[in-house]
Amino acid sequence: MDSHGHNEQQVVWAVVDTGIGPLLLAATREGLVNVVFHATDEVRGRALDRLASRLGGEPVEAPGSPLLAEAIRQVEAYFAGERHDFELPLDWSLISGFNRQVLRELSVGVPYGTVVGYGDLAGRVGQPGAAQAVGVAMGSNPLPVVVPCHRVVESDGGIGGFGGGLETKRKLLALEGVLPEPLF
Repeated sequence: MDSHGHNEQQVVWAVVDTGIGPLLLAATREGLVNVVFHATDEVRGRALDRLASRLGGEPVEAPGSPLLAEAIRQVEAYFAGERHDFELPLDWSLISGFNRQVLRELSVGVPYGTVVGYGDLAGRVGQPGAAQAVGVAMGSNPLPVVVPCHRVVESDGGIGGFGGGLETKRKLLALEGVLPEPLF
C-alpha cells in the first residue's frame, strides 16, 4: 500500500542514459519485465501504453523504486564496462512458448563477449531447423541487453538483424569486445 492507502502500481519504470541512448526499464514485483531502446518521449509513450494493456494498471515513473534500483545499477555498470553478467530477477510474462524457451537459453548459455548463430541457438533448444523462428524470438525479446539478443549473429559471419538498429547492435558487440570500436 502507498501512503494514500491504495495498492501499489503493478509496473514501475525509469529511463537510464547509456552509451546507446536512453533505455526504458520497467519492472513488476516479479522482476524486470521490459527494456526499450531509444526511449524518446514518443517511443516511451507507446511502450508504456503496451505495458498497460498487457499487464493492467498504469505504469508509474519511479526511478527511486526498490524494484528498479538494482536493475538501474547493473545496467549502468554494464555500460561502464564494470559488469559482464546481469543478476536480476526477470518477469517473463510478456513472452511465452518457443520464444521464451529460446530467450531463457540465450540468457544463461551465451556469455558476455561471445556470439551464437541463429541455427546453433535453435539446436540448443532442440529445434535445429528453426533458425528463422529464433530470429523471430530475438525480435520479440522484451528484455534486450539484459537478455542479450545482440549476441545472436548469422552463421556466415553477418551481424544479422536487430530491433534496436544495427548501429546499436554493433556498439553492444564492441562494448563486449566482439567487434572493434566504431571509428566514428
